[in-house]
Amino acid sequence: MCYNKSIMEGKKNKSRAILVFGTPCSGKTTFCESFAKRFHAPFYNLDDIMAKYDLTKKQVLGFVEEIAKTGQTLVFEGFLNTEKDREKINQILKDANYAPSLIWIQTDSNTTKQRMKMRLKSVSKAKTEYGARMKLLEAPSDAEPAIVISGRHTFDTQLKHVLTQL
Repeated sequence: MCYNKSIMEGKKNKSRAILVFGTPCSGKTTFCESFAKRFHAPFYNLDDIMAKYDLTKKQVLGFVEEIAKTGQTLVFEGFLNTEKDREKINQILKDANYAPSLIWIQTDSNTTKQRMKMRLKSVSKAKTEYGARMKLLEAPSDAEPAIVISGRHTFDTQLKHVLTQL
């Protein structure tokens, strides 16, 4: 499947920012990495960056402000679990003349739990981690126009769905 990079240029000369969130082990990272590679866009997992560099929420938002100055298409995962956090990131990107798009990856709980068990190689660890992470996640509200994709479909199917809605 071949897509023109101009699709990702956004509306009214705005750059695109793709914000991906969903349940643990739903396929967020796989989607983000593939999307970023396809469109030669940098991919940032904000949760990983926050943990690796021991950053505060305020510092993560400052990081987003700085990379938004590049004007490039950007792909984000992490730091998007709550409507409030998504709102903050969206506002930073809009202020930097971006057209942010929320992508909500949905995968059935049996699949995500199975993936978590495989990743952690322990049923009890997976159960604890899954439960803790699910408590932190808020589904998109009616005020958040999210593109919904399945974490069980192929990347090409996911991409086709996302691009038709951008």
